[in-house]
Amino acid sequence: MSNATATAESGAVKLSLKEKISYSFTDMAGNLLYVTISTYIMYFYTDVFGIPAAGAVGASTILLVARFADAIAAVVWGSIVDHTQTKWGQSRPWFLWLCVPFAITVWLAFTAPSLPDPSMKFWYALITYILAAGAVYTGIQTPITAILPNLTSDPTERNNANSFRMAGGQIGSFITSSLTIPLVGVFGQMVSGGEKNDKAGFMIVTAIYGVIAIVLLVLAFMNLRERNYHPEIQKPIPLKDSLKAAKGNSPWIIIVVAFVIYWVAQSTRNGMSTYYAKCNLGNENLTSLFNGVQIVGLLGTIAMPILANRLKNKTLTMIIGLAIGAVGQMLMPLAGDSVALAVVFWTIGVIGAAIACGMPFGMLADTVDYGEWKSGIHAAGFLTAFDSAFCIQVGSGFGAFVPLEIMNANGYVANAEQSQQSLNAISFCFIWLPVIVYAIVAVIMCFYRKYEKMEPQIKAELAQRHAEALSR
Repeated sequence: MSNATATAESGAVKLSLKEKISYSFTDMAGNLLYVTISTYIMYFYTDVFGIPAAGAVGASTILLVARFADAIAAVVWGSIVDHTQTKWGQSRPWFLWLCVPFAITVWLAFTAPSLPDPSMKFWYALITYILAAGAVYTGIQTPITAILPNLTSDPTERNNANSFRMAGGQIGSFITSSLTIPLVGVFGQMVSGGEKNDKAGFMIVTAIYGVIAIVLLVLAFMNLRERNYHPEIQKPIPLKDSLKAAKGNSPWIIIVVAFVIYWVAQSTRNGMSTYYAKCNLGNENLTSLFNGVQIVGLLGTIAMPILANRLKNKTLTMIIGLAIGAVGQMLMPLAGDSVALAVVFWTIGVIGAAIACGMPFGMLADTVDYGEWKSGIHAAGFLTAFDSAFCIQVGSGFGAFVPLEIMNANGYVANAEQSQQSLNAISFCFIWLPVIVYAIVAVIMCFYRKYEKMEPQIKAELAQRHAEALSR
């Protein structure tokens, strides 16, 4: 075998357990802070900071407007990553450079200064939210996803590494989902001498999460290697050339559309859990129990690569996840006032959601290959940023805006006893809106399968091209 061929094929490596665990730290850190935002920011704005649920200076406006600003940041960050060339790699250095800003901006987003003017609260919340959930988080999320095709070109190893990443994300999500509300209460009372003080509680808890996230991202930076990145043949490309890797990239377009819509459901489920527990089930602390069982999603995360590798069908694996998630959601009304049954049915939905949510991140690496195969341009940063951060931001924006508008239209009043109409609206958003979204996503994903069948041919041809380029 020639040296050029050996170099080109060196990307098809088996990742060590240490590297896979380190890759899991990236999403663990990301979710530790981002899930805190996506799960509790609506509640924080309306019931802690005192911002109206809807209206021109309402929480729904903040979350929607900010998400579109965040979506623009995704495109910018994708181009930035594609232009990054360091001795550490293309994506990895950003874990080191952005870990501290990430922690600080999330802490600022959960700081509620005493501002007398509602418009001042609105602008403070909007600016800090854009910084935390958009500008900086997108700068973390983009290299987390973009690094996968650079870690290895082996499709099985990509699936396995992606499952470790998703498992790390589940653990991060579990920590913040199950512990945040209790810790906010404990620390708030400690500061206020036994009285409830959620403002102080949120500030302390997000500061603790921030320190943990910094440590995890630094460890990921230290232990990962981008072996499948070849700067000698993959030169930085202008944004207009990155767009060429997206033009005609049908599998990428399918994933973009499906994932944007999927995140409407994911954001709605997370954001509405606090309202459903507090208002419909009558116990705010059940939010921690509800969200705490997210850890069971690890079963779905573990099953995801096993199903995908055994079925050799990523599309079907994702549809199976959507179906399981929908079943869990549809069973929720049968729980009635039973918390135990509600948790059981919710857990079923969590397992399905874990499978469905994880698959597109692995598929993205394949769409990068497809774009390079078709256009000759390896735009990992741009394609993965647009198809992960952009989709999450836009989908989550609508996932926050739509339920808040539905609640407001049906008479929701913060920190008050809700009318039956308001309770029905909360129930619809929490249970049935995700089911509708899952069905739409499943239909869209059916169009992806024919491109998935082309992957072996694409990978073989790309390996040959890389070998020929390196031999020149």
